[in-house]
Amino acid sequence: MESPTPTNARISIIGAGPGGLTCARILQRHGIAVSVYDRDAETDSRNQGGSLDLHEEDGQLALREAGLLEEFFALARLEGQEMRQLDPSGRVLAHHLPDEDEKAAPEIDRGQLRDLLLRSLPAGTVQWGRTLASVSGPAAGPRTLTFTDGTAVEADLVIGADGAHSRVRAAVSPATPRYTGVSFLEAWFDDMEHAHPELSRLVGKGSAHIADGERGLFAQRNSGGHMRVYIMRRVPVDWIAAQGLRPEDTEGIRGHLLGEYAAWSPRILRMITDNDGAYVDRPLFALPVPHTWEHSPSVALLGDAAHLMPPLGVGVNLAMLDAAELALALVRSSTIDDAVDRYEKSMLPRSAETARLLEGGAEHLLSVPDPASAGGAAARG
Repeated sequence: MESPTPTNARISIIGAGPGGLTCARILQRHGIAVSVYDRDAETDSRNQGGSLDLHEEDGQLALREAGLLEEFFALARLEGQEMRQLDPSGRVLAHHLPDEDEKAAPEIDRGQLRDLLLRSLPAGTVQWGRTLASVSGPAAGPRTLTFTDGTAVEADLVIGADGAHSRVRAAVSPATPRYTGVSFLEAWFDDMEHAHPELSRLVGKGSAHIADGERGLFAQRNSGGHMRVYIMRRVPVDWIAAQGLRPEDTEGIRGHLLGEYAAWSPRILRMITDNDGAYVDRPLFALPVPHTWEHSPSVALLGDAAHLMPPLGVGVNLAMLDAAELALALVRSSTIDDAVDRYEKSMLPRSAETARLLEGGAEHLLSVPDPASAGGAAARG
């Protein structure tokens, strides 16, 4: 089959996260039609997660191409760039306090970013409640997308923006994510200024990282007076069941954690004991490094579907950069095949280099913070 022109092609994006929506927005700005399919039943059917720091050189660059940078800054929290590194006693090891006009990596809630992108798309662009079951058809296309509800559509280009456990990835690569050996347990805190004033003062307006070499905590302020804490440990992926516990057994899990963190200061332990609601288990997975595949003119991957890495501040930023580069390649190429080839020649080397730098990076989250630097971006973009 001869590869179609982008303007005449049937383009389907799987996944309505920041990467998929950024790609759709830029394509539509340039007059290229696209459909987005997402497994969520509706826009707000689940919590979208914590806060992201969008960098000038990737996330913000993508929003500029999408024509949404000004709207982003109207929502972003510049004060969220504050970063503290503490020791288990609560002593401050390092503190980055951003300048008043610093815009290198402002924070925004994932849900706010998603809503910003969704508002920019015409109604009907995203089809909700469409869970992909498989991608079939010849490499040259067209591809058949089969959904779990029994429906199917044909596409000349399938863009996999469907995250860590991508169904699209299987059409071009046999690779599957591997457990890193480090797991997060997410804890939520509400009404920080009134219900948790001591923690509010301890963490500040941005984030705080504490680690002792074996375990760690990463606290992250969100908008609306909320905060998330990621309890980070080197454990088996099934550690909850192995301890005879259940995910909904909040008190049992809390008691187990207090045993592990017994040597830490009581004021720090409030991040484990004072959360509002249940914990959420989030084991960390990563794709093999490097992750490459044989070029297909009818399938493209972006973000975690292409290069899942430990959460060290690059995930969403790289996904949005991928999205912008793929969309612009489609705008500037005469055929879908040429566009995917151009995109992969840029994305694959870039992502491989970053993945090599971050390989084993989940262990970095547990390392004792370096007092010489207030950097670090655990559990962020």
